[in-house]
Amino acid sequence: MRRGVLLTVALGLGLLALVVTLRWGVARVDALGRVRPFPVMAVGMPAAAAMLCAIPLIRHTQLEARLASVASELAGTQVTVRCETVGEAWLEAHPERGFVRFGADGVPERHAVITYDTCQDLASWVRSDHRGTTEDQVIAVHVLTHEAMHMRGLVNEASAECAAVQRDHRTARLLGASDDQAHDLTRGYLLSVYPRMPEEYRSVECAPGGSMDEQLEDSPWA
Repeated sequence: MRRGVLLTVALGLGLLALVVTLRWGVARVDALGRVRPFPVMAVGMPAAAAMLCAIPLIRHTQLEARLASVASELAGTQVTVRCETVGEAWLEAHPERGFVRFGADGVPERHAVITYDTCQDLASWVRSDHRGTTEDQVIAVHVLTHEAMHMRGLVNEASAECAAVQRDHRTARLLGASDDQAHDLTRGYLLSVYPRMPEEYRSVECAPGGSMDEQLEDSPWA
């Protein structure tokens, strides 16, 4: 909803600046043959305001594109990621931090939705130096990995969760973290957050040597 308002305002202001410019272009010379000065303020002010409204939209679009790129890399196929708006967060409140819908055939869609607050945590972490990472940011990075695992084709929550735990390091690296920072984030999730997850998200087999251990080089227990 907020993006829609900003887009409408930005387009309206941009159109106003264009109309003023066109009117000046049509009547640059008055009845006495004098050239009218360009209406700098009348054009510049709405144009500048339009740009200010467009900046959050551009940053939001860039974030979604980056998240989609990372999720596509993890899923092994082209996927999309959308961050909820403030309005959607109010109107469509749900306990999940992110979700992927499943088709009538039970196959996960190639599109993920991440809640507004979780996307805010992702954005703040991506744009930071990745030091002093908060637990909310750790969870946000993991949510992206988890939803990518669903889009990869994993339907069962415990399977998607364990696959995500073993790929959080890769997600963090793709989002700009150093190897050590990615390792700390991954271990933080495994040791502090994973044990508190609902039962359907956990499995005793999600451990070194367990049936869910993919023996990845950068898994948290490698």
